[in-house]
Amino acid sequence: MKITALETIWLDEFPNLLWVQVYTDAGYIGVGETFYGARAVEAHIHETLAPRLLGADPLRVEYLNAVMTALPVAQASTGVEYRAASALDIALWDLFGKYCGQPVHQMLGGTCFDRLRVYNTCAGYKYVRSGDFRALANWTPNHNEGPYEDLDAFTHRADALAESLLESGITAMKIWPFDVAARETGGRYITSAQLKSCLKPFESIRKAVGDRMDIMVEFHSLWNLPTARMIARELEPFKPLWFEDPIVMNSPQALAEYARSTNVWVCASETLGSRWPYKEYLDRDAMHVVMVDLSWAGGLTEGRKIASMAATYHRPFAAHDCIGPVSYAAAIHMAFSQPNTLIQESVRAFYSGYYRELVTVVPEVVNGFIRPMEGPGLGTELLPSVFARRDVHRLRVNL
Repeated sequence: MKITALETIWLDEFPNLLWVQVYTDAGYIGVGETFYGARAVEAHIHETLAPRLLGADPLRVEYLNAVMTALPVAQASTGVEYRAASALDIALWDLFGKYCGQPVHQMLGGTCFDRLRVYNTCAGYKYVRSGDFRALANWTPNHNEGPYEDLDAFTHRADALAESLLESGITAMKIWPFDVAARETGGRYITSAQLKSCLKPFESIRKAVGDRMDIMVEFHSLWNLPTARMIARELEPFKPLWFEDPIVMNSPQALAEYARSTNVWVCASETLGSRWPYKEYLDRDAMHVVMVDLSWAGGLTEGRKIASMAATYHRPFAAHDCIGPVSYAAAIHMAFSQPNTLIQESVRAFYSGYYRELVTVVPEVVNGFIRPMEGPGLGTELLPSVFARRDVHRLRVNL
């Protein structure tokens, strides 16, 4: 069997999502996905990676991952080269599972759990869905889409949001109320008034539901170290489960200093690519929860190595998901296959919303838990309607 074609697909409505399909002469097709800078990633796939992959045996997944990530410009980052390799690696695992008639989690060694607890990242319906390729819509609520405009809810009705999540069995939530203040000050400092305002959601949640809800705090790497430490001290009385990416993830020493200054776990980081930077942070005791975005860090091949390395440091693993439906499926397969998985990120505005417009199968969250996906490969495909859309862009290169 050999790879006969590579295809990239993107939509004007989701300009930061890029899908890839790997075709073979045996009729098997693998689908993968990555996020952000889709045009640049597409160019790298067709101009640089296609000549290296076309004609190759797609079942040599480990070897092909090395071919894609050993380039001089693809070293330990989440840049264009690693995002391209990640998407293709996910597609190769999907194809591998289809060839063997097994789910990807089985190909990775089988499931370690019958079910996994999820937490709800409180994004809104427009968080990824935007006609502007520059926009991530972190602060663009849309109240007409449906009942789960959780981005607006955690800002203005955090108590009601926590109660709503608990009613559905979800007992953990992630919010980022400090982002607005960081945008206003450049993350260099926070005023007393800003701090007081940013703490309100935590006060509301604890007053409404007590300790029944775990709260993760996302900082999006927006703060300098002294301000991040000050914010952490103010948050500690609310007993957050973790602080995520409080500073830019480019200094293990600085993050280690931050980790030593707080009794709350530090979660890091979806922004790291490959296992090498993770080792630097782990060696310095800078991270307690090892988070990996499979569509950025090198795909499932590299992701399982990072999870395994985390286990050698006695650290839990958590797969990132706040992107697209194919990456979400890949994250779930990875999460079930790793014995040190802590919890799975999910976004109810996504899995009850636009994911269903794009793929055939969306994993179900039932009473706050998710179960392994069934079917060969990833267990989901792009819907035929995606390819019939007026705003679809497809580019294919053949052997």
